[in-house]
Amino acid sequence: MKHCLVVDDSAVIRKVARRIMESMSLQVSEAEDGQQALAACRTRMPDAVLLDWNMPVMDGYEFLQELRRLPGGETPKVVFCTTENDVAHIARAMHAGADEYVMKPFDKEIIAVKLQEVGIV
Repeated sequence: MKHCLVVDDSAVIRKVARRIMESMSLQVSEAEDGQQALAACRTRMPDAVLLDWNMPVMDGYEFLQELRRLPGGETPKVVFCTTENDVAHIARAMHAGADEYVMKPFDKEIIAVKLQEVGIV
């Protein structure tokens, strides 16, 4: 079973994403900021990361840069999931190693398509 890490400071977003992904037969874990997410990745590297941009402690962009430096950190598929919708943010995320980009609010169909595009489902 593939493992997805949901990283968002909103408990509601994490819960919605968890339900969607579990309905797709994915194992899901959660982190509420980039620092917690890095600790989780050091313990068990996920197959995919659904990543918010704006979070306290360590934002999604900083997390992504650190993730890609970890042993095995180039492997997870990273899908940014954020309200940041300008081209500069998207380009910056993709340049840092993101695989896809989803705008909030999202639904099951959007998440399913993006995870399929990156080869997770």
